[in-house]
Amino acid sequence: MSTVNGRTNTALLVVDVQNGVVDGAYERDAVVARIAALVDRARAAEVPVVWVQHNDSELVKGAAAWALVPELVPAEGEARVDKQHGDAFEGTDLEQVLAERGVGALVVAGAETDACIRSTIHGAFARGYDTTLVGDAHTAGDKTAWGAPPVDQVIAHTNLYWRFQSAPGKQAAVVTTDEVAFS
Repeated sequence: MSTVNGRTNTALLVVDVQNGVVDGAYERDAVVARIAALVDRARAAEVPVVWVQHNDSELVKGAAAWALVPELVPAEGEARVDKQHGDAFEGTDLEQVLAERGVGALVVAGAETDACIRSTIHGAFARGYDTTLVGDAHTAGDKTAWGAPPVDQVIAHTNLYWRFQSAPGKQAAVVTTDEVAFS
């Protein structure tokens, strides 16, 4: 149903599950375990897994903080996208990676809920992709010191408003890890 013409495949997009991003994040271990389960299920269904990694002055490419968490290891041939902006589409080759794989629908998990996840799901949707957020497979660090709500509330709010996102010819959804159906 996406408005990305001729692309009927789905991909799992794993955003910024890097040591320096999720260290100390809300329910880090449980979220990473759910993402690992999603990766396993996507691979079993022959659904492309696309790995996104942020790099900047604090997440220097090649440094330990930049690396994906040890529980998540890309398989040979799985696409990796390096980004410098919140939206994984901006200034990257993500669109080309998805086009090459015939992808018109995304299942999104990762970090951080209130930054790169929100930017990327909006970026995907605006570009015509059906965009499913895995509601129990995204997380963030505590930003209450800067006036943000507690992380559990940030996650709940993001899930709430994404569930009601709409636009002609494309779908937005929120599902749990157990509800993701790769087919």
